[in-house]
Amino acid sequence: MTKGWIAFVLHAHLPFVRHFDREDYLEERWLFEAITECYLPLLSVFEGWRRDRLPAAITLTMSPTLLSMLADPLLQERYAKHISKLTLLAEMEIERTQDDPAFAPLARMYRDRFNDALTTFNDRYGRDLIGAFRGLMDAGILEIIPCPATHGYLPLMRNHPEAERTQIAVAVETYRDCFHRSPPGIWLSECAFHPGLEKILADFHLRYFITDAHGILYATPRPRYGLFAPLMTPAGVAAFGRDVESSKQVWSKDEGYPGDGDYREYYRDIGYDLDFEYVRPFIHPEGIRLHTGFKYHRITDREGNHKEPYVPAWAEAKAALHAGNFLFNRSRQLEWLNSLMPERTPLVLCPYDAELFGHWWYEGPRFLDQVIRQQGQVDPEIAFITPARYLDRNPLIQPAMPNESSWGDAGYHEVWLENSNHWLYRHLHRAAERMIRLAREQRDPEALPKRALNQMARELLLAQSSDWAFIMKTDTAVRYAVNRSVYHLNNCSLLYEMLRGEKALEESVISDLEERSPVFPRIDYRAYSDAGSPAH
Repeated sequence: MTKGWIAFVLHAHLPFVRHFDREDYLEERWLFEAITECYLPLLSVFEGWRRDRLPAAITLTMSPTLLSMLADPLLQERYAKHISKLTLLAEMEIERTQDDPAFAPLARMYRDRFNDALTTFNDRYGRDLIGAFRGLMDAGILEIIPCPATHGYLPLMRNHPEAERTQIAVAVETYRDCFHRSPPGIWLSECAFHPGLEKILADFHLRYFITDAHGILYATPRPRYGLFAPLMTPAGVAAFGRDVESSKQVWSKDEGYPGDGDYREYYRDIGYDLDFEYVRPFIHPEGIRLHTGFKYHRITDREGNHKEPYVPAWAEAKAALHAGNFLFNRSRQLEWLNSLMPERTPLVLCPYDAELFGHWWYEGPRFLDQVIRQQGQVDPEIAFITPARYLDRNPLIQPAMPNESSWGDAGYHEVWLENSNHWLYRHLHRAAERMIRLAREQRDPEALPKRALNQMARELLLAQSSDWAFIMKTDTAVRYAVNRSVYHLNNCSLLYEMLRGEKALEESVISDLEERSPVFPRIDYRAYSDAGSPAH
């Protein structure tokens, strides 16, 4: 008998940050750090589940921009060089800390970790991480789904449904190219939904999407089972809602597990702590200090500045303890839910950013591994499931229309449309209108205009990334986000003027833009026109 199901959903996404002309962009390190600290450790965990034949099932979203970067030979080569450089720093750190009983073992730990990452990336996987994830999907461990092409924030595109449709069309095509099958569902960027979007998803034969808690709780009619069963939209696409309680236990900076004092402190790194001349070869060429990955302290006290040395054995034990606590809480939660909905097995959907596991929370992969491994001991009546498998087992779903929502602060669209970033949208709307107009006018262009149209479609998609507005709101890499937005919008304007005959259509310009943004190689600009049709 199954008391209830747990559905983990890990959302792996990065914006397209490839810069072919320079190797020193700080933003490319987002990808390199994610590979080392998140994707490779998670692959190791998933491979362990397959090897040990554990009853594991987990959903992983992989954004089309992330997939494009993982498949890019230039970024693969740069990652190998990056991790090779860290192995050199590790040898220096072993020598520097040899007389320090607290830090010397940690330096050796990082040396082994970076050497293993380099060997795994180059030799075991042949730099093909997508193939590694695909193999785990073939084995039934993973259910991989995409998100919109560039993580575009779809509710703020609703006045141009062609733009929404293209975000989905490119996502589905990229997914098929990478995984050799059609996606079963989709993660909506920022879990942002608006009524009407479900019709577009249905056109592409997507069976489900993930939305936020209040998107389900305020649905029409009211959901009979609250968050603990999906809803079926009028278009025949199911909506799964995020469980608030399980999210808070893992995600919350105040109440969640990652804030425990025994876990590794993310913000203490030798790139900031050590003498400038010592770390200079391993930070930015302009002397900008940054994270190297060598972190020797534990959180100790969240409110204080004093940090004690990191003790991996303590952290691993705490991760196992927290995994057991997570399962215990889910067991009690499911018992309570069974008393409220005895006629239906409850589902607890637990979505998180994948980068939480390993990057922000160093012990996160260990926690996830222990959740799967301890399940049979804590409660054998709990089972793990993916949304598609849930729908296979439960064909009768309550019909309802989810409410407009997102998982941003305050639950709607304020993060992506407020004082710091509102200026962006009039330019995005204008670029979309121009793209749609050209796509309708130029149905059968010659080779060069067709390349220009396809490149304009790429530039628009890249400008629409929700990451840029989010960064402006959070006041982090604001200059980079603004520059990227303006860069792609200016390229849209330039290509539009060329295609309208206001400027000469120069092949050299188009080739340069294609080389700078080699993303979505099979894009078809006609997705923005009435001629664009869903892939079957």
